[in-house]
Amino acid sequence: MEIASNDRIEVVRRHSLTALVRDEIERNIVDGRLAPGDKLNEADWAARLQVSRGPVREAFRALEQAGLVRNEKNRGVFVRTVSLAEADEIYAVRAVLEQAACRMLAQRIDAAQLAALRAHVDAMHAALEAGDHDVYARENIAFHDAIVAMAGNGKLYETYRRLIGELSLFRRAALGVRGDAMDRSLAEHRAILSALAARDADEVARRMLAHVDGGRQRAHEAAGAHRSGEHDDRDGRNERDDGLSVLLA
Repeated sequence: MEIASNDRIEVVRRHSLTALVRDEIERNIVDGRLAPGDKLNEADWAARLQVSRGPVREAFRALEQAGLVRNEKNRGVFVRTVSLAEADEIYAVRAVLEQAACRMLAQRIDAAQLAALRAHVDAMHAALEAGDHDVYARENIAFHDAIVAMAGNGKLYETYRRLIGELSLFRRAALGVRGDAMDRSLAEHRAILSALAARDADEVARRMLAHVDGGRQRAHEAAGAHRSGEHDDRDGRNERDDGLSVLLA
């Protein structure tokens, strides 16, 4: 049976609304405004985004399939928590994907793409100088996202986006472990950019592997510090609302 025109329009409209709601909630999770363990209220999100509860409910299902939230029977929907062991697995897969993306991009990168990547690194440097950890984290994420997107492989990018979404759930105050963590991270990004500018596929893949592994090591340092109580808590802030909880790789 053919679907009536009005019904088709409603299907498209509903799908578009669901995608918009899903993207907005995902942005809040990735940016850290929603922390692991936070409960997502269907009615609240519907009111906030001025949509009916149907698209919100469907967005929750999509986010659950993407591994970003969990639905607990009789309790509701919560932002999922990623363990250190699971984060290790994500880092391992991420390293493979980003190395592949770097090799692809090194063969095709143009001046405009290099300028865009350089702008992210410059913004990271400015954020480091200003001590703005939130901006540093956003530019860091944008730098990596741009590299994978510029590689031109849609399936690789789709897989990468899901991994990064899950990895963002692994919150950590990495800067509280080593005061030079951001400096090390920035130096690694500059090395990746230089290798891309030289169009050296082997070198950029090597640099990316070292960088992702460095991020994994920083995650372990942070987790160890939190377990032993070594991190600095002078401001009386906890891990969930600590501005130092950033993605450094």
